[in-house]
Amino acid sequence: MRAVVQRVSRAQVAVNGEITGQIGLGLLVLLGVGRDDTEADATYLAEKICGLRVFEDAQGKMNRSARDAGGSVLAVSQFTLYGDVRRGKRPSFDAAAPPEKARRLYEFFVEQIRAADLRCEIGRFQEMMKVELVNEGPVTILLDSGKEF
Repeated sequence: MRAVVQRVSRAQVAVNGEITGQIGLGLLVLLGVGRDDTEADATYLAEKICGLRVFEDAQGKMNRSARDAGGSVLAVSQFTLYGDVRRGKRPSFDAAAPPEKARRLYEFFVEQIRAADLRCEIGRFQEMMKVELVNEGPVTILLDSGKEF
């Protein structure tokens, strides 16, 4: 499972002009589910993201989590995180999980974030979405449950 995590002052996702998820201060999480991923991968990433210390403390150091900072999470599914362009210029998505499995693990991931007492807004699975954000810092972190990066 892969995630692109961005510290934001605000973010929203819309489908056909309807806002489906919106947060102020917090983390925008673009989440990709791989073919071999399990609930353990989703739990690992949820725990890592909930504890990710990328918000500044009183001394200006990144030492606080979203929960510590009073922030929220906006989780958006994004299978293109598994796009492989090593053999050309058109991405192959063979490593991405099939939609049924990806939906189940995405929803499980969201449940884990919410169970950690963080407000978690969502996009709409398998829809064309428009994501808007103001990246603070900018701070962008790449996470992989297989610890490949």
